[in-house]
Amino acid sequence: MLLDTIRDRNEPLFYFGLLCFATALACLLLIRFTTVQVAGVNAWYKPLKFALSIGIFVWTMGWYMSYLNAPRAISWYNWATIALLAFELGYIVFQAGRGQLSHFNISTPLYAFLYSMMAVAITIVTIWTGYIGLLFFQTSFPDLPDYYVWGIRIGFVLFVIFSFEGFVMGSRLAHTIGGADGGPGLPFVNWSTRFGDARIAHFIGMHALQVLPILSFYLLKNVKATMLVGLVYGLVAVWVLVLAFQAKPLFR
Repeated sequence: MLLDTIRDRNEPLFYFGLLCFATALACLLLIRFTTVQVAGVNAWYKPLKFALSIGIFVWTMGWYMSYLNAPRAISWYNWATIALLAFELGYIVFQAGRGQLSHFNISTPLYAFLYSMMAVAITIVTIWTGYIGLLFFQTSFPDLPDYYVWGIRIGFVLFVIFSFEGFVMGSRLAHTIGGADGGPGLPFVNWSTRFGDARIAHFIGMHALQVLPILSFYLLKNVKATMLVGLVYGLVAVWVLVLAFQAKPLFR
């Protein structure tokens, strides 16, 4: 089974991912049975999205790192990532339960401190993930298809770049550009349909970590094609960010 394979590749990240998905399921139930809103949407949408995203991320990293012969580096990465992302997700869940913003909330010294700590946590995880990506550039993988390896490598590069793009939002204390946060948005993701939204490029770029290796392995099956698609994918993410800076929505 796929779940057994994921567990065998990296047991700590497997169980942390399960915890994230269980959290997402609990948030989904709370959306159905609570009416508390934050920024115009049900308070539990944000922890739902973050729980799903973190779960997918840690399972992805567990899968990729099994290709590396670096048990010490992997072990350190596992526990640091679990601790830091558990703190981030825990704070988001805590604030949702109180009907308060987690991100961009500096309304009290405590909230400002905890928001800053979230930024520190995700910065450490991003830099450390970049280091794991560097190991993929420094290592040869004779048992893996070259195009698949390059899909992973390019995925790491785009993940790191667009993870740091989150500072665009953090510096502005808002993700909507040209209007206030909390207006009309797309179902579930709540991306603004009236103004620019920096979250879209953030989402697209970071999920290159999953999209490009899957495309290269199952569809492209060619190094040059993988590099070309990676370049186009990155340019699309940049274009979406430029569109956001122009205060234009991707979808109206």
